[in-house]
Amino acid sequence: MKVLTKCCIEGKRNIFNLLPVSCRSDFKAIMCSIRKLSTLAKRQYKTYIFLMIFPFISSSGSESDEDSMSEGEMAALKEEVEEKKKVIATLRNQPWRMKKRLVVLKEAQEFVEKFEGALGKGKGRKLYAYKVMMTKKLIKFKRDFENFKTACIPWERKIKEVESHFGSSVASYFIFLRWMYGLNLVLFGFMFGLVILPEILMGLPYGSIPRKTVPREEQETAMDYSVLFDFGGYCKYSFLFYGYYNNEPTIGVLKFRLPLSYLLVGVGIFGYSLMVVIRTMARNANEGGDGGEEGDFTFSWKMFTSWDYLIGNPETADNKYASITTSFKESIVDEQENQKDENIHLRRFLRVLANFLIVSCLGGSGYLIYFVVKRSQEFANMKKDNLSWFEKNEVEFVMSLLGLVCPPLFETIAELEDYHPRIALKWQLGRIFALFLGNLYTFLFALFDEVTAKLESEKVIKNSTEWVLNQYYSNYSSFYNTTDVPPPAVHPSDVIRGPCWETGVGIEFVKLIVSDIQVTYLTILIGDFVRAVIVRFLNYCWCWDLEAGFPSYGEFDISGNVLGLIFNQGMIWMGAFYAPGLVGLNVLRLLSSMYYQCWAVMCCNVPHERVFKASRSNNFYMGLLLLVLFLSLLPVVYTIMTLSPSFDCGPFSGQEKMYDVIMETIEKDLPAFIGNLFSYATNPGLILPAVLLMVLALYYLNAVSKAYQQANTDLKKKMQMARDEEKNRRNNKDSTNQVMKDLEDLLPNKSLIPPPTEEEPPPPDVVIEKGSKSPKMKPGAAAKGVNLQKDVSLAAPNPRAPVTRAPGPRKGPPGNARGPQPGPGRGRGRGGPPRH
Repeated sequence: MKVLTKCCIEGKRNIFNLLPVSCRSDFKAIMCSIRKLSTLAKRQYKTYIFLMIFPFISSSGSESDEDSMSEGEMAALKEEVEEKKKVIATLRNQPWRMKKRLVVLKEAQEFVEKFEGALGKGKGRKLYAYKVMMTKKLIKFKRDFENFKTACIPWERKIKEVESHFGSSVASYFIFLRWMYGLNLVLFGFMFGLVILPEILMGLPYGSIPRKTVPREEQETAMDYSVLFDFGGYCKYSFLFYGYYNNEPTIGVLKFRLPLSYLLVGVGIFGYSLMVVIRTMARNANEGGDGGEEGDFTFSWKMFTSWDYLIGNPETADNKYASITTSFKESIVDEQENQKDENIHLRRFLRVLANFLIVSCLGGSGYLIYFVVKRSQEFANMKKDNLSWFEKNEVEFVMSLLGLVCPPLFETIAELEDYHPRIALKWQLGRIFALFLGNLYTFLFALFDEVTAKLESEKVIKNSTEWVLNQYYSNYSSFYNTTDVPPPAVHPSDVIRGPCWETGVGIEFVKLIVSDIQVTYLTILIGDFVRAVIVRFLNYCWCWDLEAGFPSYGEFDISGNVLGLIFNQGMIWMGAFYAPGLVGLNVLRLLSSMYYQCWAVMCCNVPHERVFKASRSNNFYMGLLLLVLFLSLLPVVYTIMTLSPSFDCGPFSGQEKMYDVIMETIEKDLPAFIGNLFSYATNPGLILPAVLLMVLALYYLNAVSKAYQQANTDLKKKMQMARDEEKNRRNNKDSTNQVMKDLEDLLPNKSLIPPPTEEEPPPPDVVIEKGSKSPKMKPGAAAKGVNLQKDVSLAAPNPRAPVTRAPGPRKGPPGNARGPQPGPGRGRGRGGPPRH
């Protein structure tokens, strides 16, 4: 064994003769495998021979022979193992064929598995093997955990399937819907955990006080379906609405401050939503771009780098194939739009005409809503038995009808403008946004007129109630001649109450949400599903092609669905203060919409005729959502700071203004210095400079951001110029060499130049071109201390060839026929006539 080890270390070639006869066949196989490992370094060659022979001879040796490897060989083997691990980790980035990748991967894995455990000695070997095992398990755990996190993303596969068939523009809606579901889930956690649940667990039970009891005259119809469907009866006097909550400063054993919690949660919903929206916009802005600039070689990158070679599922492969096809369609549309030529004057006229028609539609819809709301206030003073179903639900019906009819009308008018599909989508979203915003604020203005009327009636009822109580106390004290007057024995259902305008506003918002859900689902069911069934099964027996002509399959309305989702969220933000249960209703709506609309788009819709790529960041959607959030905050802040709360319902009853709850808590329950700090913080002399400072900070940050963007643009231009210069240099080198060759063909014959003398063979890094004057070095190869620079040489190579014939008479230059012709005499640089 010592002889074999010595031979392995010294690299003797006669190792074969030293082996026993029984081991020679195995040695031959080992040497064949060594020849295949030709890329290994020379310094590691002896170590590999030893480790391959070691398994055959270790059985006959002693344990002390394990120390035969030197520390240098062990370090070399460890380094090689690490290199193989790097090869495995970076194999995906190598520009190799799949067959070569698999071969290299298999060889590297076998090498690591074979020699990784052989490192170390005795107990150290076991410890090293344990470390290797734990490292592998940790890597596997990380990979499985990443897969688990991906699997935990809600509806990821559904969205990927939609994206593969309909493009990124349709998928962006479902990604936005999923984001809205997560936001509303957090808002529902705040509202349910800090408002609804404390009132249910620690508040007074149902029927204990008038605000939690159905009035006597409404109890007969309180459980009717028509009443419950309009959120009257028991729904009106439940925890879903504002009027159910008590105005006690503290409730329960924990002394929970419900009025303060109600106000802080109502305002905190807006604060949390604002923080999340701005954070999402900032994260999307880092991704950059609006999908318009693709870079160079778009189709080449898509052709050669789109496929995922890790796909092993046929269904996934089909989805990926459809996704690549859709991606090509998107890029083709972008390229066509960039190269389109148009009549600019006609296009401007048509766009002005389209905008005029759309503005007229917006004005008409706003007037119609205001008229309907005013008419509904007249119906409210009449008996409900004398009203028809349409008159009772006229406001919700008209608003839903406008939201259903106007977006397709805008889309039809927008055909006159002939914008790029991405730009046309943004214009469509802006117009529908203006429609919904106008309708919503028209509804709010008319609704606040009704609130003002209810406040007047509440004052009358409050005054009459106080007068009745004063009469009761005075009559009782005079009749019984006592000052200890008990409260009147009146059942809670018989107490005279005010209209509770907060609950009325909450009911109106809930009705709008429910009517919007009904219209959306019925539109999908009738407008998409029934339409698809008719086209699918009646196409064979119809007079024309239903698929290619009318009615054909429907397309997914991106703009209408996105704006409907945004304004639905705006109504949730506004209505959550008056109806705490509205957030939970919206969570159920978004959950059902994801499944229902995913099924509808895959079953009933077809991809858009002009497939286009969505924005790489959803900041356009987020910008609209941020604007709606700001506009939704205004009515709530106006309510809190200006209007007086109802005197007999809600957590703020008995207060002059709703925000008085905060002032009362600061004065009674907090130290005096905190009240002073709060008064200083609310001083206008401090608020105005703070606002001015924030404006200046925003201006500075905006200027810095623009400077960074300009610097990035300049760097991109410089990089592009460097690439173009390198490309031109390579192209000019080839063209210059070809021009010089053409010029050499016009020069006199140089075949008389003596042949080159035999020289020593050049080193392996030197390449001699045929007919070249001097050898050329390979790129990057040079002697020590010589710095090479890749320059373009305009000098033509000087061809040399051996002399094979005697020199003839000199000929004059072309075109010089009048000059004297050279004779047989000696010429300059030439020898005499040949000797015979």
